[in-house]
Amino acid sequence: MPRSPRHQLRRLALVLTTALLIAGCGDRPGPAPLGVATAPDPQSQVLAQLYASALRGAGAAVRIDVVADPVAALDSGQLTLVPGFTGRLLAVFAPDSTARSDRQVYWALAGALPEGLALGDYAMTAADKPVLAVTKATADAWGGSELSALVRHCSGLVVGAVAGVRTPAVVGRCALPRLREFPDSVALFAALRARQITAAWTSTASPSTPDHGTVLLTDGRPALMRAENVVPLYRRNELTESQLLAINQVAGVLDTEALADMRRRVAGGADPQAVVDAFLEEHPLGR
Repeated sequence: MPRSPRHQLRRLALVLTTALLIAGCGDRPGPAPLGVATAPDPQSQVLAQLYASALRGAGAAVRIDVVADPVAALDSGQLTLVPGFTGRLLAVFAPDSTARSDRQVYWALAGALPEGLALGDYAMTAADKPVLAVTKATADAWGGSELSALVRHCSGLVVGAVAGVRTPAVVGRCALPRLREFPDSVALFAALRARQITAAWTSTASPSTPDHGTVLLTDGRPALMRAENVVPLYRRNELTESQLLAINQVAGVLDTEALADMRRRVAGGADPQAVVDAFLEEHPLGR
């Protein structure tokens, strides 16, 4: 029995309504991407890509933003996660803190954070701590390569650094003299070799410290220099349990040597994401 025109129109309207509902569901936007901070320098780019990759592996959409003040952008809600270093972040939130060791700095930082921010796990084996370099001849003359040896020879020190790099003014009980500044690390270490300066500031993850003829003074216990371990700072209640687990897994695979190597490659022109992808292929998270 043929259907009435009214029934056919009703059926057509139902089909069109269903199609529109399906189309509307398809156009519905997904969750906003999580913002991860970076700065233009190679080390910041490497860390941003590491944590972004961890979040993507946990199913998140991620964008990487270059911002002038990452902590302020995090506090305002513009960003979700800021990779950084424990000591530098502690200087922001508790500049008068006397904490020095890895564990002390981490817990002092955790206790100084405002209510809406939290820390992930810090990388015990990945740090970019300020360190003084001397020639092997100087270390031999001092009778050791510990930082305490420099403190014992505080009088008459001439210390250099690359212009614009922030360095400690005091090491233990040794108040350092005014810095001699150099345009780059090549000129700095040339001055060290020529004995124009006694010691040169660098850092443990710097790829520009010469391997030969240079000794990095090691810190002891109690530590004389503030720890600078890699750590993620993030907004509370914006990451899922699996995303928190993923960012904490970075601490288990990253070390200072790998950080310095990736930083060197990016400084040489390599794509930061490609460098980090290659690292994570060899050191998968969660394995």
